[in-house]
Amino acid sequence: MFDVIFAEIKRLLFRIVLLALAMSNVLLVVSPADAQGAFYKANEAEIAAGPPGSIIREESMGNSPPGGIAHRVLYRSTSPEGKPVAVSGVIVIPPGTAPEGGWPIVAWAHPTTGIVPHCAPSLALLIFQQIAGSRPLTEQEYAIAATDYPGLGTPGPHPYLVGVSEARAVIDSVRAARTFSGGNRYAVWGHSQGGQAALFTGIISESYAPELKLLGVAAAAPATDLATLMTDDLNSTGGRNLTAMTVWSWSRIYDAPADSVVAPAVMPVVDRLAEECIESPFDILERARTAAPLAQEFLVVKNPAEIEPWHSLMVRNTPGLLPRTLPVFLAQGTADGLVRPQVTMDYMKRLCAAGSAVRMLELQGVSHGFAGAKSADAAVAWIADRFAGKPAPSDCGG
Repeated sequence: MFDVIFAEIKRLLFRIVLLALAMSNVLLVVSPADAQGAFYKANEAEIAAGPPGSIIREESMGNSPPGGIAHRVLYRSTSPEGKPVAVSGVIVIPPGTAPEGGWPIVAWAHPTTGIVPHCAPSLALLIFQQIAGSRPLTEQEYAIAATDYPGLGTPGPHPYLVGVSEARAVIDSVRAARTFSGGNRYAVWGHSQGGQAALFTGIISESYAPELKLLGVAAAAPATDLATLMTDDLNSTGGRNLTAMTVWSWSRIYDAPADSVVAPAVMPVVDRLAEECIESPFDILERARTAAPLAQEFLVVKNPAEIEPWHSLMVRNTPGLLPRTLPVFLAQGTADGLVRPQVTMDYMKRLCAAGSAVRMLELQGVSHGFAGAKSADAAVAWIADRFAGKPAPSDCGG
């Protein structure tokens, strides 16, 4: 999302820089490297002491969204290698007594905020403003399960754009929400990286958590074709940011050789980018400055998707088809310069051909960074209809 927001900043420079500076004075208070503290750390015995989705510890949060009571949680999940791992996040529960069967749960899968522990959304002062649609969800008495994903908050590295890892964290956040009188019915809603997480949640939910009932998958500007995402966008600041973060993460998660794709001379730039979070317009400006050298020198190959192990890793983490009985909501901005509109349309066509009911919302003139916020009301309304048992609409045509 970086290139498009950066363009917005350049276009409205004076107003947005003032806003950015104001926000940075607040957000930098909660984002130092050691901000996550003891709450986010668990030893192996603590992690192994319960099943996925069980809570290791929780604490009430000092601020909550209107109509909700928020808890910061550390819960158990499963790593990409199948090992127990701790994951942090936020659970928001409506006040009062839960209805029979528990509160309906909406799992929020967040867009890219960074790839190191201090970039966890649960550490941000404005966390509830970052959850697209949080206010209408709490006003309509849904519980919200908002995972940080592994390695954000908790010790890293974060498996960035690793679909199964994200999906397990999302599903286990729903299990954690059930501790607070949540029910077993849920929907998942995500943007960008979170859109990829939402789609992978739809793919694995039934096998990973058969006790839960997933009613629908909603994704705004999802990362669906990683090979295209990481190669077509290399001429943009956002594309270079995304590729740099992916290489940094996958070289640690998969032991993929970074020097097979990135020029050794610019690895210090990649390492600096890895330490920077994405929480405010100020952060976008900072990352653009940090990444500037990558415009002159970056990759040692023309297309990372054509060499191994990068090709196989991109294929593995590109979401495939969902169960055709699972309805899907997709939103896509027509001015998105990072996730190209045609890529999302092509993914929709594959789902339609497989028999899925897909609602597609085209957001005229909307760029990547704003796709979640601009589609939130429509996504929440679509989710409400899934909980109400209404037939799923489809834009697949005949």
